[in-house]
Amino acid sequence: MEQKSRRVRFLASVMNAHEARLCVALGADIIDAKDAAAGALGALPHADVRAIRAAVPASVKLSATIGDPSDDAEAVVRDAQLMAATGVDYVKVGLAGAGAERSTLDRLRAVMPPKARLVGVLLADRSLDLDLVAATQGAGFAGVMLDTAAKDNGALPGLVSPATLRAFIEAAHGAGMFAGLAGSLRASHVAALAELGPDVLGFRGGLCREHDRAHAIDEAAVRAVREAIDSAARSERRQAERAA
Repeated sequence: MEQKSRRVRFLASVMNAHEARLCVALGADIIDAKDAAAGALGALPHADVRAIRAAVPASVKLSATIGDPSDDAEAVVRDAQLMAATGVDYVKVGLAGAGAERSTLDRLRAVMPPKARLVGVLLADRSLDLDLVAATQGAGFAGVMLDTAAKDNGALPGLVSPATLRAFIEAAHGAGMFAGLAGSLRASHVAALAELGPDVLGFRGGLCREHDRAHAIDEAAVRAVREAIDSAARSERRQAERAA
């Protein structure tokens, strides 16, 4: 999930070790531990996250969510510390865009150990505040992702204009962080989103049977996303070669 490479990476959100192993075998670059039945950023029990960590090769990065955004700064910090202790590479912290986020960021900056890498998750359908991007960088975050809270209101590209998505990505890159996009994405969204220059595209419902994020992972859907990302990369290389 580093910004060093502009290759779009495929993040697959999983609910257990079985799904994690399957998605790795089918080409996911990043595994994201999440309870899809407990909100947009539902947190799995720490024991389940440790089991996923044990199932995922060390070469594959693992992130984990700590729950939907909260204005309780102390609770957010506690949850972030506990999740970091499971051995994940990244801890994803939801940011709702309210003024209370500033105190949460201040507390995280003050107490999180340097090796705990944080990812801020902004929600496009909850008062999107792009100023939070720079604020997260100041709090020591490695990256930011733009997601959606209400999964039944449609996919991210239908809720946010390409110009706003590009502004989000450019703000993250300008702050020295990686940028990710998620929110009910499917393979059909990949080509247009990849052109905007994100570092990560995240999927859950688009990998599941009947595109229902609470259902089991569908191998064909995972393969379709992997192929869509690879196809977008090939197209970008051809364009670069023609322009050279």
